[in-house]
Amino acid sequence: MFRKILVANRGEVALRIIRACHELDIRVVAVHSEADVDSLHVRFADEDICIGPPECNKSYLHIPSIISAAEITDAEAIHPGYGFLAENPHFAEICESCRIKFIGPSADIIRTMGDKAQARKQAQAAGLPVLPGSGSIDDPDEGKKVAHEIGYPVIIKAVGGGGGKGMRIVHTDARFLNAFMTAQAEATAAFGAPFVYIEKYLEEPKHIEVQILGDEKGNLIHLGERDCSIQRRYQKLIEEAPCPVVPPELRRKLGAAALKLARQVGYFSTGTVEFLLDKDKFYFMEMNTRIQVEHPVTEMVTNVDLVKEQIRVAAGETLRYKQEDIKITGHSIECRLNAEDPDNGFNPSPGKITGFNVPGGPGVRVDTAAYTNHVISPYYDSLIGKLIVWGSDREEAIARMQRSLDELIIQGVKSTIPLYQRIFRHAKFLKGNFTTRFMDNFLK
Repeated sequence: MFRKILVANRGEVALRIIRACHELDIRVVAVHSEADVDSLHVRFADEDICIGPPECNKSYLHIPSIISAAEITDAEAIHPGYGFLAENPHFAEICESCRIKFIGPSADIIRTMGDKAQARKQAQAAGLPVLPGSGSIDDPDEGKKVAHEIGYPVIIKAVGGGGGKGMRIVHTDARFLNAFMTAQAEATAAFGAPFVYIEKYLEEPKHIEVQILGDEKGNLIHLGERDCSIQRRYQKLIEEAPCPVVPPELRRKLGAAALKLARQVGYFSTGTVEFLLDKDKFYFMEMNTRIQVEHPVTEMVTNVDLVKEQIRVAAGETLRYKQEDIKITGHSIECRLNAEDPDNGFNPSPGKITGFNVPGGPGVRVDTAAYTNHVISPYYDSLIGKLIVWGSDREEAIARMQRSLDELIIQGVKSTIPLYQRIFRHAKFLKGNFTTRFMDNFLK
């Protein structure tokens, strides 16, 4: 096992990793920007190093500073969390060249599965169902030809995309060129390349993802699925496990498909295979080669600490679980709490938190690095934290979430709490038969 790990991240995910490390008796090095000097992940780490000014590209995305911090502190491994450098194959390669273990899959796997067109090819090779679509394209005329062959509506996606950047839905020829050029511009700005691909667009699917976990010896398991259909502009808001409308046989097929793809690419570490579910048919969408924001709901229903297992397999240990060991118990739901004003176009609301109270009681978990007088910085994502609940069934989990949202106090900044209070009393959400279009209709 590692003696010391550097956490190349900030906020609640950094704190989450620090907790896992300390339970494994591993010392932790926190890195931070000048804006985060008073953050909880800095306070609870064993050592800390300032790696630059507040701007991400000068601190949390500045690879030389992070590698230097690891070398200075004799850290044996780096955990990237999610976001920032978590899916950067170049960073993984540099870690390897410096003999620092990157806690995640190999650079080759990250590169292959991070290229959405290549990921489609791997999924097809593994026998997974995929939507009609193209390979990598940078010519709008070629793109329009593909759109005609597939048939409208189509969705244009950045090849190196994620987080909803570089994505446009097109229903007609007249709107294709503008959408294509806009997607290209966003792809170039966000991912450094103008390449996109085109897929058939499903109007009313569910977004389902399967959590996988593997070691470097070829052992792989899945830990069931999560429903991530409640989204706004492709950003997930609410996640739950298991999906309320997936029957046992479909659950088995989804898990088997995720493992087929993982074996196809020789996957290890934590990861997530994402699908679109259209009635009883599912289609591969993409793979995330990291721990995800919504991993706690899977932890709550399986009682498996995904971060600790990720660290263990990175240290060379054999996976401690077999597929038959994984039992789904009860139901879990997570809300992402953001410093945004849902009544004013979801505008960011940076500033000082002047009052902060988190709910408690059975089955309630709050993953946050916020506290009273903590400052939500304009330099970073507006995530304040995550409210997660568990119940013996979905009805109890919803009741527990409603009660917890009423107890949660965040003063000094606007937050998405009022939005969730409305959603969790909406008839369609309560029935569980919502799709990715839920928020489009809810916000009208």
